[in-house]
Amino acid sequence: MFSLSQIDTSWTLFLDRDGVLNYEKKEDYIRNWDEFHFYDGVPAAIASLNSLFIRIVIATNQKGIGKGLMTHEDLKGIHDPMLAAINNAGGKIDQVYYCPDLADDSPNRKPQPGMAFMAKADFPEIDLNKSIMVGNRISDMKFGRNAGMKTVFLATTHPDTPYPDPMIDLRFDHLVGFAEACIHAKK
Repeated sequence: MFSLSQIDTSWTLFLDRDGVLNYEKKEDYIRNWDEFHFYDGVPAAIASLNSLFIRIVIATNQKGIGKGLMTHEDLKGIHDPMLAAINNAGGKIDQVYYCPDLADDSPNRKPQPGMAFMAKADFPEIDLNKSIMVGNRISDMKFGRNAGMKTVFLATTHPDTPYPDPMIDLRFDHLVGFAEACIHAKK
């Protein structure tokens, strides 16, 4: 049984983006910074998590690029101010990995673990067995499991997802609740 008290500064935190850091757009994609809205308290929550994890990275599927609805530059126009807002709150994201591929079986598209392997290649100190994937979909949980990680489900967009579930180690209502539980577990 996984417990947050097991975490130490040798652990890595993987975060999904939409539905974890920011509000999702129902049946659509966040296409520009004006459409990106953090959940309350998320930048500060990330800052508090930075003291507990060696690395924090984002792994996000971005099919909107593959569909031609937006460009890599459009995505950069979302991620640059997102990262700046997190930095301004005292937090830091080490890297953002995204998969624009359309094919569901692409090695880099969640639930396949390609983005986890990219992170491990960029940051060799990452131990995927000492990593947590936080997401709001079962595909995020499968991504975590496929990479050998622990999984945390956030009930932000799919609160009816059954729990307990073999894909989910822990469940929280939102990222702020997860961050508070992590801090509390280390006291």
